[in-house]
Amino acid sequence: MEIDASKVSRLDRDGREHVVRVRRTGAQRTIRCDTCGWRRSAQFLPWLKAQEHLAEAHGATVDPPER
Repeated sequence: MEIDASKVSRLDRDGREHVVRVRRTGAQRTIRCDTCGWRRSAQFLPWLKAQEHLAEAHGATVDPPER
């Protein structure tokens, strides 16, 4: 079984970075917030759900600068 991982990160208004990790195992995707431990199973649009969580739970809406 193939495992793939990526992340969605945003900054809040105080400049703190918040990260939600998207992990794919087969057809199933699990998203988990490093900041608060929130997790959800998401088969469709996991990155959109991750962005929504960051905005709603942490007020994190700004893309971090590219490194």
